[in-house]
Amino acid sequence: MTRPLIITDCDEVLLHMVVPFRHWLDKTHDVHFDMHDRSFAEALRHKDSGEPLERELVWQLLVGFFDTEMHRQAPIAGAVDALLRLSRVADIEVLTNIGERHHQQRIAQLAALGLDFPVHWNQGGKGRPLADIVADRQPSIALFIDDLAEHHHSVATHAPDVWRLHMVGEAEIAAGVPAAPYAHARIDDWVAAEAWIMQRLAQGPAPKDIVTTGAMS
Repeated sequence: MTRPLIITDCDEVLLHMVVPFRHWLDKTHDVHFDMHDRSFAEALRHKDSGEPLERELVWQLLVGFFDTEMHRQAPIAGAVDALLRLSRVADIEVLTNIGERHHQQRIAQLAALGLDFPVHWNQGGKGRPLADIVADRQPSIALFIDDLAEHHHSVATHAPDVWRLHMVGEAEIAAGVPAAPYAHARIDDWVAAEAWIMQRLAQGPAPKDIVTTGAMS
């Protein structure tokens, strides 16, 4: 049996994304990004007309941001120090939906911050790839961190004995994001999150029933 394993998302958990993306859109593309609308189909609008961007253009801009603007992404407060401390007691891997095109850039981006951990790129739900990682590593306990509710549902379905922490580290959107019903807890700052993670690692694997508490704890 190996050490505990923490599998974490990157954007809005380790690094700010929507705020630098918004600033870049406004300055470079005359696009207004309403961060309180989680649907990109409605959140991105042409500044001159107020009309929503064409879906194809939305994805082109997202790809363009990661092509050239990842240097704009600063760490979420407390994330780097917390992960370095947690790495003393657990292995840490990053599971990010950034895509294969930007995989090496993400590895370098995190390594430059001292977060020299394995990074897995992914598209779609994270439950199956996380289950594959856990099956390969065989940790004593596994814990998952992500800002999107759908990934907690996916992990609860495919790896139900993994602890699930819902974290939205971007303060400008956190208040408008409901707690993920399939997460074991919702914590948006790394001081409290680190303490909760340490408690779960000491507690043992999560109960295998799918919880729907959405609790703030």
